[in-house]
Amino acid sequence: MEYKNLNNGIQMPAVGFGTWDLRAQECVKCVDQAIRTGYRLIDTAIMYGNESEVGEGIRRSGIDRTELFVTTKINSPYASYEKTLAAVDQSLKRMNLDYIDLILVHEPYPQYIQMYRVLEEVYRQKKVRAIGVSNLNRSLYEKLLENCETVPAVNQVECHVYYPQLGYKTFLEQHGTVMESWAPFTEGRRNIFDNPVLKQIAHDHGKTTGQTALKYLVQNGIIVIPKTSKETRMKENISLFDFELNPQEMNMIAQLDEKRSLFGWY
Repeated sequence: MEYKNLNNGIQMPAVGFGTWDLRAQECVKCVDQAIRTGYRLIDTAIMYGNESEVGEGIRRSGIDRTELFVTTKINSPYASYEKTLAAVDQSLKRMNLDYIDLILVHEPYPQYIQMYRVLEEVYRQKKVRAIGVSNLNRSLYEKLLENCETVPAVNQVECHVYYPQLGYKTFLEQHGTVMESWAPFTEGRRNIFDNPVLKQIAHDHGKTTGQTALKYLVQNGIIVIPKTSKETRMKENISLFDFELNPQEMNMIAQLDEKRSLFGWY
């Protein structure tokens, strides 16, 4: 596993396990299996309605808590100072954790700056190891920087080969924020697994199109959190560090950039 250094010195795995539509016992089973497969970054959110199950999967895996990096996100029902403060404690309780590694404001709600200031407070209290945001475009991110003391460690945004946002990624890094990708496989908006460019490059490396799509992002310094309920795909998605894309291949994939969101963001 490779790691990215966050702006406060802690390390975050470059590949994690996403849980956005996993529910009930399937979620428990998948989180347990993912950790046993080698994942150390687990991504959840209050919005997903599965924090308790994620916590149970973590406990079931038997892996020491200090080896894991757990992310959750706070959404709009908690968009006030008091509610955001309560949401952090509720997430800790639901997952049965003493601390959260990374907590994000899930979307750019009208109160996102106020919510982020609460995260700064719980960060100082050491309830969380790092704080960040999700789905902030450049102007909203810049506005946050003008109104906060702690630079976000992470901005989790839509990011895939059809919309890698590499220019924005460079801008974020210049200010001390790491880009993290949600929807690295486009969530079905494109048939990414049948893309001829990715298929050819994957064939040349003895890899799959999925691995090639993820590798392009990771090799560009972007953290990825693919989601799957299949053990074979779990193993495939994390097996990205025994091959390297050459400059020509990176350029070929770069040509797939459509320079627009597939989800109506930004």
